Amino acid sequence: MDPVVIPILVAALVVVFLVAATVRIVPQARRYNIERFGRYRRTLQPGLNFVLPVADRVNTKLDVREQVYSSDPKPVITEDNLVVNIDTVLYYQITDPRAAAYEVADYLQAIDQLTVTTLRNVIGSMDLEATLTSREEINARLRAVLDDATGKWGIRVNRVEIKAIDPPNTIKEAMEKQMRAERDKRAAILHAEGERQAKILTAEGTKQKDILEAQGTQQAMILRADGESKAVELVFQAVHRNNADAKVLAYKYLETLPHLAQSDNNTFWVIPGELTEAIRTVTTAFGDQSAGAGAGPSVSAEREDAAAADVAAADKDGVGAPEIEPNSPLALDAVAAADEAAKEAAAAVSDAKAEAEAAGETRLPGRGRASGA
Repeated sequence: MDPVVIPILVAALVVVFLVAATVRIVPQARRYNIERFGRYRRTLQPGLNFVLPVADRVNTKLDVREQVYSSDPKPVITEDNLVVNIDTVLYYQITDPRAAAYEVADYLQAIDQLTVTTLRNVIGSMDLEATLTSREEINARLRAVLDDATGKWGIRVNRVEIKAIDPPNTIKEAMEKQMRAERDKRAAILHAEGERQAKILTAEGTKQKDILEAQGTQQAMILRADGESKAVELVFQAVHRNNADAKVLAYKYLETLPHLAQSDNNTFWVIPGELTEAIRTVTTAFGDQSAGAGAGPSVSAEREDAAAADVAAADKDGVGAPEIEPNSPLALDAVAAADEAAKEAAAAVSDAKAEAEAAGETRLPGRGRASGA
């Protein structure tokens, strides 16, 4: 090898070494602390940086992104002397690389120990129930203490979250029993409320049903009474329009009389006082018709006159219409007499019609007048 080439190669190697020792490329979100002869010189920012070879060296490389640190469960005693295990999650970020490297030896260990101490101070003033229900308050107090302490270390604590609070097993069993009892209580209350609502709705339905039925019955009775009123009015108008005489009305009166004793619900029935006048009218009519035909008084007319005389005598004495008990001999005789009178009246009317037709005249009983042939 040529002796001139060797020095050139050595010089090239030295130049490459010096260039490599001079140039420092820092990645994004990284910070390099540079020391010159053992003393902090500066912090390299991301990108291309130049340093003095041999004199300057990189002491620490730090990541300035937000980082997460999860601590192990730590035993903490509450105010009511119960030991609970609490583990936390810490979100922090390095804001000053020089302070993070030179103000504290191990910032993660320092933060962990500070978190445990603060937790014991905070939880020690709360009972178990308050500890389980006051996570937001605990987080806020932890963050305030850690942020104040880590500020001089070049670290900002963004959030502190309690990941889990584990009470003892006996307390867990008691809490499960309490929760089960609370659920059973709510279920019983809901069941009772459901039954109450069901009974209320049933009662309301029954009430509405009774009201509707009563209204329906009322409307039916009103319509029935209205119908009967109109029927009576129509009958009244027909009677007056056809000019019915007293003889026809007396005959219809005697025809209706036997129906008074036909009801099974009657314990007694009364013979109306108008019976005397009705019998007298019918007797007179049939007597006149028989005389016009040349026949003498019939046996039925004599019976009717006798019955009319008895009733008139009773009225004159102030006794009035006698009350006759049903199924008594007197009631049966009265019913039989009324039926017999109705039959004889019908026979007399038929005979009168036959005689009138034979004489060439037609008599209309419903109007009470005769028309000549």
